[in-house]
Amino acid sequence: MSNASRSATLAEGPSPTSHRIIHVFRAPVGGLFRHVVDLARLQAAAGHQVGIVCDANTGGDRAAQAFAALAPSLALGIVRVPMHRNPHPSDLTALRVLAERARITGATVLHGHGAKGGVYARAARVAGPNPIRAYTPHGGSYNYKPGTIRHRLYMGIERLLALRTDLFLFESEYVAGRHRAHAGTARLTRIVHNGICESEFLPVAPAADPYDLLYIGELRDAKGVPFLLEALASLREEGRNLRLLMVGSGPDADLLAARVRAMGLGDAVAFEAPQPIRAVLARGRIMVVPSLAESLPYVVLEAAAAEHPLVATNVGGIPEIFGAAASHLVPPRDAGALKDAIVRVLDEAPDARAARFADLGASVQVRFSMKRMGADVLSGYAAAFRARVKAEPAAAHAGQAI
Repeated sequence: MSNASRSATLAEGPSPTSHRIIHVFRAPVGGLFRHVVDLARLQAAAGHQVGIVCDANTGGDRAAQAFAALAPSLALGIVRVPMHRNPHPSDLTALRVLAERARITGATVLHGHGAKGGVYARAARVAGPNPIRAYTPHGGSYNYKPGTIRHRLYMGIERLLALRTDLFLFESEYVAGRHRAHAGTARLTRIVHNGICESEFLPVAPAADPYDLLYIGELRDAKGVPFLLEALASLREEGRNLRLLMVGSGPDADLLAARVRAMGLGDAVAFEAPQPIRAVLARGRIMVVPSLAESLPYVVLEAAAAEHPLVATNVGGIPEIFGAAASHLVPPRDAGALKDAIVRVLDEAPDARAARFADLGASVQVRFSMKRMGADVLSGYAAAFRARVKAEPAAAHAGQAI
């Protein structure tokens, strides 16, 4: 195909109803998975053809159920192939599978999510027309401590992959800032906050005999769970006989359970498997998010939308969710500050507490709409296609000059 005809094809399309989008990510769990599922549904409803490539070994029954429900929206299907969190020889196989899937389906957009999905979407070499390469970081490699060997390695990779990235879709201003500071400027960027649907902005009625504190999320030290356990132990030493419900799974589940027993909190802490968040919110008086690093966590959005009392750390994109109420956030890695924040919410007058979290919910409703999220992603794709069309004649002219 000549440069002129290729440019004409891109200029004509893809039309607003003709994107063929493959979302690529590793683990079908947590907020990243929810983000992809929501986007896939929105894009399919808007007339686009959508498919997924992800890991075959994670997610369990919950992922299988989610994929079964999503399948009618996925005209390009679901392909699952083994993927590892860290660099692994199997990456070459995953790249070949993705490239072949993109070729067979005629994908016009490869949209990578998370560090591993971002590598695959941008590194895959697709025979035939070159799809737009979009990348949504979800924290991941951007959360490593600057200056460490791992941080320097991953930011070096990000700088190289930026050369093959048509569009960055950052979940938060925080991650966009980390990219600018450590991986350089990008050609085309959008801030696309996670969004939630209207039904999630209804308050949750409390269950009978709720737990005092509630943790929902991955069970690993990076989520700050040890600091929550320290805060709980201190509160109980002060005579507050509080109970904590922890809902989630993760690589440190057994270690955290052992820590609970070693701290003498066995009767005060209950562990349960992941489950729908609104049903869990009803079972706790205060949700605590003690994270050490985040991008833009859905669990905070969902709790805020439901006007549920919430204590969270001042990390990542969480201040963007809290907006004017960000002064209520606490520093990470500080069990004492976490304890004090919990006490303030516990001891707050019920009417004042309800009004404060109702205000937060109203603010989130204005700023974090799921429809807006979907529209902003499609707008980003369109801008990337326009940039590709604009760049083609310039590249052709440079070639002729040589």
